[in-house]
Amino acid sequence: MARLIGGRGCITFRAHPKAFLSKDHFMKFTGTDNYVATDDLMTAVNAAITLERPLLVKGEPGTGKTLLAMEVAEALGMPLYEWHIKSTTKANHGLYEYDAVSRLRDSQLGDDRVQDINNYIKRGMLWESFVSDKPSVLLIDEIDKADIEFPNDLLRELDRMEFYVYETQETVSAINRPVVIITSNNEKELPDAFLRRCFFHYIRFPDEETMEKIVHVHFPDIKKRLLKEALEVFFSIREVNGIKKKPTTSELLDWIKLLLAEDIDPEVLRGDSTKAIPQLHGALLKNEQDVHMFERLAFMSRRQDG
Repeated sequence: MARLIGGRGCITFRAHPKAFLSKDHFMKFTGTDNYVATDDLMTAVNAAITLERPLLVKGEPGTGKTLLAMEVAEALGMPLYEWHIKSTTKANHGLYEYDAVSRLRDSQLGDDRVQDINNYIKRGMLWESFVSDKPSVLLIDEIDKADIEFPNDLLRELDRMEFYVYETQETVSAINRPVVIITSNNEKELPDAFLRRCFFHYIRFPDEETMEKIVHVHFPDIKKRLLKEALEVFFSIREVNGIKKKPTTSELLDWIKLLLAEDIDPEVLRGDSTKAIPQLHGALLKNEQDVHMFERLAFMSRRQDG
């Protein structure tokens, strides 16, 4: 197991000698103009960089987990390699894929390309980040979508920062160790062996003050009254007992964009919070059960007031 407890002398990775961020390359992540990062999130990013371990980020959908990797890359001036995981994704897809079928077909057609096996090897995102000529950010997005063994299948490669290509009998070692950011929506538990190798951070859903900052990043000219009423409606929806899908940050931003486009009066939103289903609710409520529940609540509220 690879360990890091301070200086370089404690590192037991068998990787390329240049595969670690030098002091000249190290920069602290302090957020960007387009991304509101809390202090504990910035601390987590910088801790993972210092420890040279993957940063595992969990949190509700829409809390900015994927966007974090993009903003870290932008803030630190690093190229970004994105590996978006699906239910059918295998660990070797991040390393490389060998297209034996195409090579067989070309050999039958007498194509000269078959003489070089490299023509049939497609590099994965780990390979691309390993051979990047400058430190990079590698995003492994929604790792919990894959098979339960998927994380364990990457342990060796993430530990040693190298892997073996059997078809060409070569070892690919990281020239510069990438900053690895892994996201999870907590759809399934991740193996303990994998968790031990990560620095973990849970992105809590933004409170009203943080959400106000996020909205201002996207809509700097929004009027205070509209923002206040919109946030009140938004958080009141999230607090309703029995709601199947709580609206997320991205859905709030979509909703506010519509409110601005339709020039909705803040007073209308004030009434929505207690007596009616929200204006343009299709941006916030994403299934019929929640819509019907809010319709019933609005009806009952109007009856009580009547």
